[in-house]
Amino acid sequence: MIQVEGLTKYYGEHAAIRDLAFTIGQGEVIGFLGLNGAGKSTTLKVLGCVLLPTSGRVVIDGHDVVGNPHEVRQRMGYLPDVPPLYDEMTVGEYLSYVAQLRGVAAKATSARVAEAEEKTDLRDVHGELISTLSHGFRQRVGVAQALVHKPALLILDEPTSGLDPRQIVEMRRVIRGLRGEHTVLVSSHILPEISQTCDRLLIIHQGTLVAQGTEDELARRMGGGGSIEVELRGDRARAVAVLQEFGAVEVERASEDMVALKLRASPDLRPRVAQALVGAGLELLRLDQGAGQLESIFLGLTHGQEARA
Repeated sequence: MIQVEGLTKYYGEHAAIRDLAFTIGQGEVIGFLGLNGAGKSTTLKVLGCVLLPTSGRVVIDGHDVVGNPHEVRQRMGYLPDVPPLYDEMTVGEYLSYVAQLRGVAAKATSARVAEAEEKTDLRDVHGELISTLSHGFRQRVGVAQALVHKPALLILDEPTSGLDPRQIVEMRRVIRGLRGEHTVLVSSHILPEISQTCDRLLIIHQGTLVAQGTEDELARRMGGGGSIEVELRGDRARAVAVLQEFGAVEVERASEDMVALKLRASPDLRPRVAQALVGAGLELLRLDQGAGQLESIFLGLTHGQEARA
């Protein structure tokens, strides 16, 4: 879906991004991470045909962003960090208007609006004025306008910015629901959301791409191996013995009827770990990827030896 080769953008004598190269496949959900000023927004603006690159090449769905920007824009939906909403319109009116701007045929507009509202859980506010909506609903309207014309590619810039915990969970579910039908590039500072919604990561620092891959791949590359968090009921010694077949085990906390453990192992082993614990007669309460792994990766790449190199 996206091919980037040698992408560079200068503002005067300052290089905002330098020699970026990456590919994104059809249907992937990609997390784009970086500190403020790292070059994320510049990269997204070049991909979105808002800025011309100084050098390099970007091809989206077979079309060059410099040579054929109109074709690229037709295949793309974009949510900037501030959604482009018209407060005086209702949700339905606004999405219909955007569909028309995007070239959706008049006879198909109602169906496209209904589909976008379905994907973003906006059906109940179809007739509400945008000015009356909460911040969470406004963000969802922003996502809906980006996908109302059924683009192949969605670029979402900080989609969970300013949302409360419940709204973040809802937005996470919305983004997960887009996987497969759309290719999604998500820029965010909220690391747990990237961890729980994205297939792969692109990490940019000081204008250069310092790492790309799955969270587990990056953890192994940096000397870690990922972790799995387990909560269960049953004999603690038996649980530790079972988990030690997969890697090093730490007891995080324990009570009379529950124990929480951390297993130093790849999250890819979660199905096998769950099967082994249940097979040993232990009552599994929770099994998840270890928290904080992405934070360690990100800090290591933007402040550690990898970034300075």
